[in-house]
Amino acid sequence: MEMVELEGLSVVVDRVVYQSDMVTPEDRPHCFAYFITIRNDSDITVTIKGRKWVVNEASGNKTVVEGDGVVGMFPELEPGESFDYHSFHLFSGDWAVATGSYIGVDENGRTVITRIPEFRMDVPSQSN
Repeated sequence: MEMVELEGLSVVVDRVVYQSDMVTPEDRPHCFAYFITIRNDSDITVTIKGRKWVVNEASGNKTVVEGDGVVGMFPELEPGESFDYHSFHLFSGDWAVATGSYIGVDENGRTVITRIPEFRMDVPSQSN
């Protein structure tokens, strides 16, 4: 399956927020919410079909997340439209770096890909 980068299809990481009040498992105590916008400024309709994330952590752990859709949806973006959502990631250690891509299909049946800009999740230092 050939994938092409579609000119005009882009991703913006709007915000990354440390969620200190979230109840988390002991082995992954840090929770970050991230807010994403997928924008279609091309001249063709695109349906987002899936995503692949890679998260590298300070501890050396690497998490790969692949799956269908985006937060359980398959957004269809006509020219000029955007789709925004938020999700979260849990990890241990002092920081994690996330990157990845969304895979879609344009109205002509071509498989298209757009990259997610790399972003860092730095755990704030605990001041007592």
